[in-house]
Amino acid sequence: MRASRLLQTLLLLQNRGRLTSAQLAEELEVSTRTILRDVDAMTEAGLPIIVHQGNQGGIELGFNYRTRLTGLAEAEAQALGLILTADNPMIPALGLESAAKQALAKLIESLPDTSRGHCAKAMAQFTLVANPPDDDPRIKVLAQAVARRNIVRLRYASKTEQTIHPIGMTLDPEDWSVHDAVTDTSIRRTKWGRLNISGRLFPASP
Repeated sequence: MRASRLLQTLLLLQNRGRLTSAQLAEELEVSTRTILRDVDAMTEAGLPIIVHQGNQGGIELGFNYRTRLTGLAEAEAQALGLILTADNPMIPALGLESAAKQALAKLIESLPDTSRGHCAKAMAQFTLVANPPDDDPRIKVLAQAVARRNIVRLRYASKTEQTIHPIGMTLDPEDWSVHDAVTDTSIRRTKWGRLNISGRLFPASP
């Protein structure tokens, strides 16, 4: 358990830069005292851990230290394989098939040999096939609006036209829905109607 936590700490510092002991404790769900003990252990093991004191202080890796993703237990590597092999219906609906394929290849290649082997074995043994891709073009258009924060009008030019600030989309067992930041409600696809994507953007907190 501790070895796994030490690896997580190392990766957090590598990927996010300087963090306080409180931030690490919150991320790893342990006490700050535990974090400080872990830092001491990592320093004794020869890792270039630098601790800065004061209000602007924190913990960081020195000497541009980098490590590959190592230390995955066999079960963790198998679980990762199952996650990666799952046929996610959101990917084709949003037009991300090519990007997903490239990301998958890069992620698997980044694993050390042993973990990559366990991961690949699980991917070969178990397959999850989702429903056929949804060819509704409104899904991709709304997804782009969510990413760009475009204001959108649903049921465009109708008596029930609705202006929304889309901040997310959900695909549940029933259907797609889009979440409006202003009303804090989710709107099912059956209520979308004709769309109008405005060139106007809305701020992070409309």
